[in-house]
Amino acid sequence: MNIRHLLRMSKWARKPPSDTKVKLVIGIIVLCLVLFAIERWIGVPDWMQMELPRRNKITH
Repeated sequence: MNIRHLLRMSKWARKPPSDTKVKLVIGIIVLCLVLFAIERWIGVPDWMQMELPRRNKITH
């Protein structure tokens, strides 16, 4: 672990973040998980699919 992580953890232990900030972070995490689940179960539209560039094969 980095010394910065230890200092940040000690700061949070002395003065924890507000309930509003914790709810905001949890809400964002839940939103990301819901979007991930929708993408896995339903899929994404064709217009959102990434097309990989084709590589030209050189044959001799």
